[in-house]
Amino acid sequence: MSKRDYYEILEVSKGASAEEIKKAYRKKAIKFHPDKNPGDSAAEEKFKEAAEAYEILSNAEKRQRYDQFGHAGVGGAASGGFGGGGMSMDDIFSHFGDIFGGGGFGGFSGFGGFGGGSSRGGRRVNKGSNLRVKVKLNLEEIANGAEKKIKVKKYVECSSCTGTGAADSSSYSNCSTCHGSGQVTRVSNTILGQMQTASTCPTCGGEGKIITNKCAPCAGEGIVRDEEIISLNIPAGVEEGMQLSVSGKGNAARRGGINGDLLVLIEEEKHPDLVRDGNNLIYSLNISIPDAILGTPVEIPTVEGKVKVKIDPGTQPGKILRLRGKGLPEVNSYGRGDLLVQIQVFIPKNISKEDRKTIEKMQGSESFDPSNGDNESFFSRMKNMFE
Repeated sequence: MSKRDYYEILEVSKGASAEEIKKAYRKKAIKFHPDKNPGDSAAEEKFKEAAEAYEILSNAEKRQRYDQFGHAGVGGAASGGFGGGGMSMDDIFSHFGDIFGGGGFGGFSGFGGFGGGSSRGGRRVNKGSNLRVKVKLNLEEIANGAEKKIKVKKYVECSSCTGTGAADSSSYSNCSTCHGSGQVTRVSNTILGQMQTASTCPTCGGEGKIITNKCAPCAGEGIVRDEEIISLNIPAGVEEGMQLSVSGKGNAARRGGINGDLLVLIEEEKHPDLVRDGNNLIYSLNISIPDAILGTPVEIPTVEGKVKVKIDPGTQPGKILRLRGKGLPEVNSYGRGDLLVQIQVFIPKNISKEDRKTIEKMQGSESFDPSNGDNESFFSRMKNMFE
């Protein structure tokens, strides 16, 4: 079975610069990384294929031989690497992990939450599991941001052994199965020749060493069950269902690995007066018929305290007043919503006979002038009726 063209694998031209080849490989490696595609053998093969192409094209001498003679010029021992096959995942991480920064994929953003461990330089790195908590906020806290302190039950580093799992520094010995390498190599004969594969050592779990004298409090695990008080700085403008991530505050990992993250799910407490609609707030204002006719000053609750608003004479039921900038802020932005005041006119269902006569008098009148003394007295009686 013939191999694919290395330039085609990385999707670059034959005249591509070293930097273009490096960027192309990084893009492919991220797309097909095993942590991002767990259990996908096809993605794993493409990951290895991209690494093989980069191993040749990133080396000026090998690239020249490949351009002149094709795969025959860089096969097997001629490549001086693993270009002829037999490549393992640990080989790839060991050779090319530096192009991602931080020495391997383990520190690369976006791959921190997959599986229970990863390999760096041939050694398995344990990963702690993520934790999820719920935090309730009222509208005032959402409007201004909040600092919350929560108590979380989780696995933490054992203070007795500082997370190593060993009773003391002399409590180790090299693994007899892998001889300290953390991996075992198997060579098998196939129709294409010898195939070399490497896998995590089953005896030491990829650590390369065995603890001969385990720490008693943690039984050699390096972690114990405990509680931790964690401070959360929650930004303004968050909403119900939003999830925030606090890096490294999840469960501690076994024997000094990478801690999991703390996932914070936001819940909103209902406000007694205000209803949220995105970044806007809605308030229903009930006024009497006389106040709607004559106008009146009222106090409106906001997340910053009460404000005074003038209701104009002749205000109709259903009118909406917009108080700009009195809503909620957008997360990580300078924008802010409005407060929408919905006017509702209160109409009583049951009234006295005297009140009924007063209303009938108004019903039969074509015009009421508030400046007229008699009419002022009438509206005064009306106001008392509906309050």
